[in-house]
Amino acid sequence: MTEPRKRSSPMTPDDRRAMIVAAALPLVVEHGSSVTTAQIARAAGIGEGTIFRVFADKDALLAACMAEALRHDDTLAHVRAIDLDQPLADRLIEAVETLRAYMSRMGAVAGAVRHLTTGRLDPTAAPVRDRRRDAMTATVDALAVLFEPEQDRLRRDPEYLARMFQHLVMAGGDPADIVEVFLHGALSGDAA
Repeated sequence: MTEPRKRSSPMTPDDRRAMIVAAALPLVVEHGSSVTTAQIARAAGIGEGTIFRVFADKDALLAACMAEALRHDDTLAHVRAIDLDQPLADRLIEAVETLRAYMSRMGAVAGAVRHLTTGRLDPTAAPVRDRRRDAMTATVDALAVLFEPEQDRLRRDPEYLARMFQHLVMAGGDPADIVEVFLHGALSGDAA
């Protein structure tokens, strides 16, 4: 005797929207704004018409992708999850790699949807300057925790170091090199 098939609960509109955006993001990064809704539908495993029941048009979907790419909460959760038992240099390299992946994704999506007007992205969102300031503050808070196990050996408080480190991360370069220069300075041991 076979068991009756269980019905899966229907997706809420918010769930469906999130699923479509998640399927679309890598395609937007790869193809830019030339990605088709047919490609997105195939990636999401849905019919193309379903996209237009959730989004008014392709630009609205691209705007939702940009809003998702700008979200930093998942990235900061990864930074906060870095094992504090590792050596400080390893923690910081992992943080650089995590933050760089976020910046790369955000930049790729922003480049793909640059034709959209800022107002279209999310009319209810805080102004860009406020969102940027809040994101920077939250990032400094997450990075400061990485310095705390060495608190008794630090020349400055963890928040100050996190702020400085954040600027180096944004400047670019190899993660290991950034951490090396940050922790040990620009001069070699015999040149000091």
